[in-house]
Amino acid sequence: MNEEQLPARVVNCPYCDARFSMLVDPSQGSHESWEDCPQCCAPIHFKVAVSPLTGEIESLVVGADDDVI
Repeated sequence: MNEEQLPARVVNCPYCDARFSMLVDPSQGSHESWEDCPQCCAPIHFKVAVSPLTGEIESLVVGADDDVI
């Protein structure tokens, strides 16, 4: 999927509470990933749920690296 077409979501870092925008690729289906906070560099755990019928993002859960989400 082209980067300009990816939906952006605003999230808060679970460590420093910094707000930032991230691109989410729904073409990957439901998945989990880790990215570093652009402010404090702590690893953030993301869990993306994508509808298998519509391909739309149903939810985006953000947690600390060791959180069970």
